[in-house]
Amino acid sequence: MDRKVLLTGLLLALALTLLGNPLPAHGLGFHPTVSYWQASYWNNTELAGDPVLQRTEMYLEHYWGEGSPATGINPDYFSARWTCDFYLELPPLNPPSPYRFIAMSDDGIRVWVDGELIIDAWYDHPAQTFTAEKLLGSGHHPIVVEYYERTGQAMVLVRWDYIGPGAMDWWGEYYANPTLSGTPALTRNDVQINFDWGQGAPVPGLPADDFSVRWTRSLDLPAGTYRFTMTVDDGGRLWVNNQLLLDAWREQPATTYAGDIYLPGGLIPVKMEYYERSGQAVARLSWQRIDGTPSPPTPAPGAIIVDDQDPGFVKGGSPSGWRIAYEGYNGRLLWTRNNDRVRANYNWARWYPRLQPGWYEVMVYIPDRYTTTAKARYWISHAGGFTLRVVNQSANGGRWVSLGTYRFRGTRDDYVSLADVTFEPYRSRLIAFDAVMWVPKR
Repeated sequence: MDRKVLLTGLLLALALTLLGNPLPAHGLGFHPTVSYWQASYWNNTELAGDPVLQRTEMYLEHYWGEGSPATGINPDYFSARWTCDFYLELPPLNPPSPYRFIAMSDDGIRVWVDGELIIDAWYDHPAQTFTAEKLLGSGHHPIVVEYYERTGQAMVLVRWDYIGPGAMDWWGEYYANPTLSGTPALTRNDVQINFDWGQGAPVPGLPADDFSVRWTRSLDLPAGTYRFTMTVDDGGRLWVNNQLLLDAWREQPATTYAGDIYLPGGLIPVKMEYYERSGQAVARLSWQRIDGTPSPPTPAPGAIIVDDQDPGFVKGGSPSGWRIAYEGYNGRLLWTRNNDRVRANYNWARWYPRLQPGWYEVMVYIPDRYTTTAKARYWISHAGGFTLRVVNQSANGGRWVSLGTYRFRGTRDDYVSLADVTFEPYRSRLIAFDAVMWVPKR
């Protein structure tokens, strides 16, 4: 090989390593690096003509809602192209490694890797997720993403994960400051997050105090309810399935926190962030499934149940927003994606029982799947007025959950209602609409 060509390649690899932004695309014993995204934006949906904006972006993860990507860009009828270089250094003689590419968009998106179109969803659609798998060998892999927004909500996200042997390692990004700022001083694979550094530094070259770490990983888990336990000294926070589950971002002695969440199964993204201010340094994370194998729910004696298939169940909103799943109570449920605020034509449902006047405990059945929201807002209409109860569906799969005991009139004004408005990030959660039970108490 020509020495000049070899030197140019080595310098390019070094530049990418120094300037790159490691993403959670990693495995055992090799070093992935991603250059920053070079973004171009057009005020049309065809990427036609000269772009009206060009800039460098650290991540390709945007949730614009009904807004604009930047000043001068239309909130609707715009398009964009992102390019980057994914450099993968494998050990000698290591075969190509399998990666899963994930794209989520509203509206159209297409993704090329090494010049091959691996994801093609170039049509109008609400927020949807698309995946493709590809073997990648050592060297540079150009990635191109094209996107357009027609009307309504606008979002786009692209990421990839190593899915071969050793994929269960954590990708650790270590910073020589307590705020996860700038370029990591060190990146590496960590088999587990189980560290007690005492008063020392995590590795030579990092300070013993005022450092921070970000770990990312995808867990391949069956559907179920899981308890995540985090111990930190000082601050820590944990995202599971893109939901902030534990938030303890403060100076403190070693303290343990736990949170429960229902997971729909498959590859689940997990991210833990940690910082150390001074003194002892501890960071640990573990998890376990806590629901076992759910048994069929048993209604209380004398209870009045209204299921989503019964005449007392009514629904409204956008017909295209409703989905049916043949599981849950009595073998069927309805589900939708959430709204971040009250929008036109949001989805809602009501359960109307036939009650005798009196006191009843109200219970809702939360199925195992299609329940990733932490803020399902149930309104109970009773003789004393209206009561709001917020239920974490993600932590209560496969069980009846009590909304409290109330006096009911025995009229058509008795009901429970639920809408898809949860005030969580737009279309990021699933809400299940299944059965409601009234249990007589007096």
